[in-house]
Amino acid sequence: MKLPVLEDLGEVRGKTVLVRTDFNVPMVGPDDARTITDDFRIRAALPTITWLTERGARVVCASHLGRPRGTVSSKYSMAPVRARLAELAPGVELLENLRFSPGEEGNDAEFVEHLVQGVDLYVNDAFGAAHRAHGSIVGPPRTLRSAAGRLIEHEVSVLSGLRNGSKRPFVAVLGGAKVSDKLGVIETLVGMVDHLLIGGGMCFTFLAAQGHAIGDSLCERDQVEHCAELLAKYPTILLPEDIIGLDADGVYATFGRRLPAGAKGMDIGPGTAAAFTDVIMDARTVLWNGPMGVFEDARFAKGTRTVAQAMADSKAFTVVGGGDSAAAMAEFGLADEVNHVSTGGGASLEFLEFGDLPGLQALREAPR
Repeated sequence: MKLPVLEDLGEVRGKTVLVRTDFNVPMVGPDDARTITDDFRIRAALPTITWLTERGARVVCASHLGRPRGTVSSKYSMAPVRARLAELAPGVELLENLRFSPGEEGNDAEFVEHLVQGVDLYVNDAFGAAHRAHGSIVGPPRTLRSAAGRLIEHEVSVLSGLRNGSKRPFVAVLGGAKVSDKLGVIETLVGMVDHLLIGGGMCFTFLAAQGHAIGDSLCERDQVEHCAELLAKYPTILLPEDIIGLDADGVYATFGRRLPAGAKGMDIGPGTAAAFTDVIMDARTVLWNGPMGVFEDARFAKGTRTVAQAMADSKAFTVVGGGDSAAAMAEFGLADEVNHVSTGGGASLEFLEFGDLPGLQALREAPR
């Protein structure tokens, strides 16, 4: 994919550049005094910001934060982000939360016109939002000379490499709650990889498709038949052989593939974690997206932690597909031990599925 990059903008000295960033960072605390718990997404934008400011551009960043749904809310104010950005990149401006206006998600022409007023150039470095056809993503490139920032440039390079010729064996590890959320990417990946390892809540729909009793575990009954078809067609799909969860009385327990009535699966078991590790360690390329269990609860974090450690220990080219997987790698202190941590969970999956995103298409079609 040929995207316009920063060098294609021409002379930037004295120009005002609107940089769409993804500063949707995790925060805690009361609404009027929230603090950032992880500034990774802010730091990820610094190469682009620095390139522009060192060449004399006035940089104005714009981002969304959370889901305020078109209303102003102190909980989603950019003030804490603005303060951190001022420490990392003094002199760089940051607009208020784009999603305070319904025109952002609605891609309203008047909103876009107001956004680009007084702006000379546009840079999209918000990979995590590039799969949304929102005003700040697809609007500015209609009228402004535009480019991909360094973050998007790198994300597209890495993910294109996965789509177009990864070193073999290529292993994908998918987790998360629902099959329906990842059905498209499952169908894409299963034809590309040598092994597709499935954990998380979605594994129970697949186990049910094999005829296993799954107790009260999460299951999308309307997807069981589809999962059965995938399992019959692709023997490369590997499912858990044991499960950790709660029995009918709410007591921590380890089960095989069949869960008794009232039991609920919450994590892959130790045997599965070891088996998944073996497959990962034999791979030359590994993609991981989605936790293996409810890792926020220490009782059900072992499966996710084991996969994270295998990713860190592997000699393969390792890619973590953003979202909860990236959060897990950071929580376990392993984020620096893999080759690439994507800043966009949903965006990375959609790119793998379709090979393009609305934000990328808008950049390619921008004025030159």
